[in-house]
Amino acid sequence: MPGFWERLKQGMTRTRSGFGDRLRSLFHGRQWNEELWDELEEILYSADLGSVTISFLLEELRHRVMQDRPVTADEVVDLLAHLMQEELGSSTEALELPEGGPWVWLMVGVNGTGKTTTAGKFAYLLHQQHRSVILGAADTFRAAATEQLEVWGERSGVDVIRQEPGADPAAVAFDTVQAVKARHLDLAIIDTAGRLQNKVNLMQELQKVSRVIGRELSGAPHEIWLVVDATTGQNGLVQARVFLDSVPVTGIVLTKLDGTAKGGIALAIAHELRIPIRFVGVGERVEDLLPFNAAEYVRAILGENSPA
Repeated sequence: MPGFWERLKQGMTRTRSGFGDRLRSLFHGRQWNEELWDELEEILYSADLGSVTISFLLEELRHRVMQDRPVTADEVVDLLAHLMQEELGSSTEALELPEGGPWVWLMVGVNGTGKTTTAGKFAYLLHQQHRSVILGAADTFRAAATEQLEVWGERSGVDVIRQEPGADPAAVAFDTVQAVKARHLDLAIIDTAGRLQNKVNLMQELQKVSRVIGRELSGAPHEIWLVVDATTGQNGLVQARVFLDSVPVTGIVLTKLDGTAKGGIALAIAHELRIPIRFVGVGERVEDLLPFNAAEYVRAILGENSPA
């Protein structure tokens, strides 16, 4: 089985070839001069960092170039790599659940981001650690979501709490919290809907689900995971803000990094939302859900010579 960095590097090949390789090949061996700023800006846009994040990076990088007085363009790229790591923040340790509990996690995000799959992967990985988990299928408007969660339940050896299609999602959340308490389990992971075409109703529904969970178990939900599809680029950032306005997100899972040349969206999320990216998805296998490591992420984008 390839190690962490190898899996991340393999998953982010498209981002690296469109961003890091281009950056290194254009600048390698060249003397740094004022004319290269425009080329650098163009390359940053190609990775879909967005104008706000790019403006910040270029301004901060100019300041550091004036301080450090690098001679070569490669040295400037190294300064950029360090700056990117700082913006991405601290790295996440392996998936672990604290002792005590029971704990309740809430999964939120737009339909199609990999939210239900991520809930299932969390359950599988924690079950492998001999933690007792239950899943709640509160996306009651999509029969496929419930069926998908039940497949993960069977694969993980955990039960799924569900109701009939169209049922009140808060009722499913209530049943799930009651079950995790009554059975003395460690964790309940509750999947939710993500129908942005009914944005107002969806957000009211999420807030209701969160209130019901908190009423039934003090301090819950203990984690609210926002799942963002990296292939949507700046649209993913817009979608994320909708959820942040409604529920107190504690961490982001950035999925589908293996299918995009827009992996730079992680930097935009870190800079503009100030919510930690804690896990990334680089494939369909359960082991392709990885704890986020800022240094390895930058290395996977810019190449093996990048500072880690």
